Amino acid sequence: MKITILKVVLAAAIVVLAYLVYDSIMQPIEFLKEKRHREVEIIQKLKDIRDLQTYYKNAKGSYTANFDSLIAFASYGEIPVVRIIPDPNDTTFTLTISDTLGYIKVFDSLFGKRKHFDIKQLAVVPFTDGAKFEMDAGEIERGGVKVSVFEAKVHSSVYLKGLDQQRVLNQIAADKALDRYPGLKVGSLTEPTVNGNWE
Repeated sequence: MKITILKVVLAAAIVVLAYLVYDSIMQPIEFLKEKRHREVEIIQKLKDIRDLQTYYKNAKGSYTANFDSLIAFASYGEIPVVRIIPDPNDTTFTLTISDTLGYIKVFDSLFGKRKHFDIKQLAVVPFTDGAKFEMDAGEIERGGVKVSVFEAKVHSSVYLKGLDQQRVLNQIAADKALDRYPGLKVGSLTEPTVNGNWE
């Protein structure tokens, strides 16, 4: 009788240990899988912000720090449709003539082919309870020339909320140790770049 009870207890202990080993292996895998899933959508949003900021700067001369201005520009702004042809009077074939054919809405140009795209949600970080991207714009000087810059970003603690807190803190610490922004961002307020830190 004692041997049977001992076998049952050992069998239960083996099952519990096997589960704990499996769980310890799967937790980091599941964390990374969910982290990547969230980052794909957030990176797309940051790319949308970058594209819209580029159009905004081309039209207005500088970037904006205000999402309301960016969204209004996307909703109501227009950009010219230009055809570039060679200058018929140029025998060197280096000069061109720009011919404006008309105008197209900024929204249609950037987002017209994306079904269910809601421009009003541009500032909202996916997978959060309505948290918004931080965005700023300004000017820096490079080589005696003033350069317009912008930056849009979201901290890891915001978009990874709800996941294993210790793993989130470890990710933030690893980014800081490598002198990287602990999150996702596009552009820079200190360098004339519009690259994302995932690129």
